[in-house]
Amino acid sequence: MSVLQSLRDAWHGSQSRDQTRALILPDRLTAPPGHGDFCLRPIRESDQEEWNRVRWDNRDWLAPWESGDPTHGPGMSYAQWMSSLERSRREGSSALFLMEFQTRLVGQVSLGAICYGAMRTAVVGYWVAEKWIGHGFAPLSLALLADWAFRADTGPHLHRIEVAILPENQRSLAVARKVGLKPEGLRRGYMYVNGAWRDHLTFSLLSEDYDPRILDRL
Repeated sequence: MSVLQSLRDAWHGSQSRDQTRALILPDRLTAPPGHGDFCLRPIRESDQEEWNRVRWDNRDWLAPWESGDPTHGPGMSYAQWMSSLERSRREGSSALFLMEFQTRLVGQVSLGAICYGAMRTAVVGYWVAEKWIGHGFAPLSLALLADWAFRADTGPHLHRIEVAILPENQRSLAVARKVGLKPEGLRRGYMYVNGAWRDHLTFSLLSEDYDPRILDRL
């Protein structure tokens, strides 16, 4: 057996074993004292009206950073999206949380493209409603998500998380640096955003580099 075949078998075997376990999402990921009534919680079917309203109110604000389908296929209804999220959760491949402050929806953060086996990595995405920019919700959410992904008993026990950011998105670049993610360089044509294939700067955080005290410092 070749080394490549051995590695391939180990990858697929480990991958299939991991993905038989669905992710168990916590009811809440609560911010430390000093951040007010802020938490992350899983999205629910009952959030449809508020989620649609917040996204509509922020359509112009989010449009420059919005990823899309380069094949221009049909969109999904909220119910179809919820079914897709639940399927991904059962497969262990993604988790999505709403940012909630004083019971109001202020943003969203997700952990997607989860890989197990020899990699144990995932990609993070997030957005914050325009009126709540400047409150520190994005870095706090990123830190809470990393803490769950790396350390929680019910989390995916990842080794690495990655964030890809458009070079001109200065606010998002500041978020990555504030949480302590390390720059890894430019990826050409990384993602289809706002109607075009766009280069992205990538940042990563490893489990051994993660300091849980960041939650208190934020």
